Amino acid sequence: MKRAAFTLLAVLAAPAAHAVEYTTVLPKRSSIGFEFRQMGVPVKGGFKRFVTDMAFDPARPDAARARIEIDLASIDAGSPEADEESAGKLWFNRSLYPKAVFVSSQVRALGNNRFELRGTLTLKGRSREMAIPVTYAPDRNAATFDGGFVLKRLDFGIGEGMWADVATVANEVRVTFRIAAAGK
Repeated sequence: MKRAAFTLLAVLAAPAAHAVEYTTVLPKRSSIGFEFRQMGVPVKGGFKRFVTDMAFDPARPDAARARIEIDLASIDAGSPEADEESAGKLWFNRSLYPKAVFVSSQVRALGNNRFELRGTLTLKGRSREMAIPVTYAPDRNAATFDGGFVLKRLDFGIGEGMWADVATVANEVRVTFRIAAAGK
């Protein structure tokens, strides 16, 4: 009886383990970049403005959700001319499609703080299912979520007409991201 009472007191006195749910995105510590090849030469760029709405509890990844909305006018493709060209009908056609949107549908734990994020990417009016590997790195007050995937630009009608020649601009675009978020 004394042993049971001692165990009960020890359990009640121990600090409760609280799961952390990451919901507050830290924009200044977050980024979205890309890299592709143009005539065999690597070209890097990124997007300066995007909004992320997310909820992630590492103890319950199946309940996680994420929505990322990218302002395509915030592109940095390496030069003002390239930024301007990307706005046109043959590339992003930003007058009709000003944003790219990713909405998650499932998160699956892979072990060792690695996860698979599944969802739909909608870009230039076309939607494709994606499976994206993500690494979760918790820190004292926040966490980072690093991931990347290869986007096939022609699947989304990006770079049409004379730009559809993959010898000039490669079809594969490597997209990388880091989302930093604080927990509650």
